[in-house]
Amino acid sequence: MQPLEQLWDQRNRTPVLMVTGAIVLIIAVVDWWTKPYVSLGFLYLFPIMLAAAFLPRWFVALLGAAFAVLAEVFSSLTPSYVRLGFETLALAGCGLFVGELVRNRRLSLEAQERLKALVETSPAAIVTVDERGFIELANRAAVELMAPRGGSLIGEPIAVFLPELHHALRWEEAPQFRASMQCQGHRGNGETFTADVWFSTYKEGSAPKLAAIIADLSSEEEAEATAGNVQGAAVTQSPEPRQRAALNGRETEVLRLLVQGLANKEIAARMEISESAVKNTIQQLFAKTGVRTRSQLVRVALEEYRKVL
Repeated sequence: MQPLEQLWDQRNRTPVLMVTGAIVLIIAVVDWWTKPYVSLGFLYLFPIMLAAAFLPRWFVALLGAAFAVLAEVFSSLTPSYVRLGFETLALAGCGLFVGELVRNRRLSLEAQERLKALVETSPAAIVTVDERGFIELANRAAVELMAPRGGSLIGEPIAVFLPELHHALRWEEAPQFRASMQCQGHRGNGETFTADVWFSTYKEGSAPKLAAIIADLSSEEEAEATAGNVQGAAVTQSPEPRQRAALNGRETEVLRLLVQGLANKEIAARMEISESAVKNTIQQLFAKTGVRTRSQLVRVALEEYRKVL
């Protein structure tokens, strides 16, 4: 948090409000003393902006009106209700604007803290990547999985460990993109492994970022291969690879939007069809691809229908 933002920390609520009251009193006394010469009503902008982050919106608007009345009472100009109204709008508007900025910043910081806590405490390997492709957060499981040479993943380019994941930041079909894939991963010691990755892109402000959960499939593949060798010792010919099923136009479009991370309702709105039609099409895709879940369907789409999509 920046030094100026620390001023609006909740722990400083009481001191800041006390200082605000003192500033208002000083401005009012000085404004009264200099009434024949100059008006200092504009100085009420500072205390209202200072206190706005700790007060409810209705109270900020009330303070704006009260400060406008003080400025008008001690003004050397002829009393005017029009000027009083504009002063109220200016003071209350500045206070509400600053209050909203501080509240939004607090929400952003709280979200970052929650994400950091989730990443650090999860038993799964989780990383977040910034817009330049460098790792921002990584938990212990991710460090153990990718074994960086320096002992830390933070600040390292994700392309060194998962090159395919680096390109996910460049996808711009939707503000958020959720998908899963299998790719070749690289450890810091030079070893390679098969990674199963579930990732989601998001935006922090205008900057695209990415969060990913990574699983190592190498040990599972080795176990399956060993079991397959034992069971298929007498088999001399491997089965023919499964033919890729042909998709019609609606199935292709539904699959394309599904890979982008859209829900059934969003797909229906985009294609201007009913949600039940989307569900039926997804069931047809399940049958044609031989999968049973959406994540498996997305994986098949990325592996077998990438060029079509």
